[in-house]
Amino acid sequence: MSVDTSNVILEVEDLHTYFFNRTNTVKAVDGVSFFLREGETLGIVGESGCGKTMTALSLLRLVPQPAGKIVSGSIRLNGDDILQKSEDEMRQIRGRQISMILQDPQTSLNPVFTIGNQLMEALGMARRESHKNMLSRAVDALRNVNVAAPERRLDDFPHQMSGGMKQRVVGAIALSCEPGVIIADEPTTALDVTIQLQYLRLLKDIQAETGLAIIFITHDFGVVARMCDRVAVMYAGRVVENGPVREIFNEPSHPYTRALIDSVPKLEERTSRLYSIEGQPPLLSNLPEGCRFADRCEFVRDKCLGEYPPSYTVSEAHTADCWRMDESW
Repeated sequence: MSVDTSNVILEVEDLHTYFFNRTNTVKAVDGVSFFLREGETLGIVGESGCGKTMTALSLLRLVPQPAGKIVSGSIRLNGDDILQKSEDEMRQIRGRQISMILQDPQTSLNPVFTIGNQLMEALGMARRESHKNMLSRAVDALRNVNVAAPERRLDDFPHQMSGGMKQRVVGAIALSCEPGVIIADEPTTALDVTIQLQYLRLLKDIQAETGLAIIFITHDFGVVARMCDRVAVMYAGRVVENGPVREIFNEPSHPYTRALIDSVPKLEERTSRLYSIEGQPPLLSNLPEGCRFADRCEFVRDKCLGEYPPSYTVSEAHTADCWRMDESW
């Protein structure tokens, strides 16, 4: 595939992250490749258990130890392969160059420390400043994510805030050291619909002001349509389709992508029963030899069961791993 890779800030190539136990190997991330440009939003979408969050943790070198291990591949951030960095070097990269907004603010924030303590701890990891300067920067970080009365909120504990306000605080911590890349792991899951919309608008506004590159992890194609420029569809540890959002919405090439889009309710259609995908994803410890979506696919043939399909070029920036793309289908 020939694509414009100018201004690429993050490039992931053939990434494998496995978990090992006494009886088997769980292939949580099994050959994932994608890139991210400056100021761009890449959506990573798929069902629960498809490897989205583990891909994000791999990018930060935070795979749970000792069972988890990044087996092979490369992750190039600003031109440097971070898999070759030491742990001390990674502490300087996390927060400053790449950061992450975790899924649940209730578990992301420490309940026994104030919001100010937790913000200033993050700021202190990036640079050493006087207490007065860090306090001022903490106030600015909260103000940047539209937290009302930020000076007063610094003394609050997490339980004194609403879910939407805590999610803004988690975002403030992730953004406080001005990274070039931020990973948002389903940041709106615990929020109601109106607060979700406000939070998504906030992220887009911050991106427009700073040129931030965002990886947005979600299972909701509606959020992808609103937030993202490109989308990578993950299934059973692999990216099965990758391309511009508009093109994939208009002409999805992989049956799994089409099924996910069909699962989104449409207000203009009247139906007695919402569409759902039959079956379950395969166990990551016992993956089939062929296409991993084959046992749930309406187009399955014998070839699909015996061999995993190559990545076919649909258009200049659009690929899909499906035998239906082959001329001999």
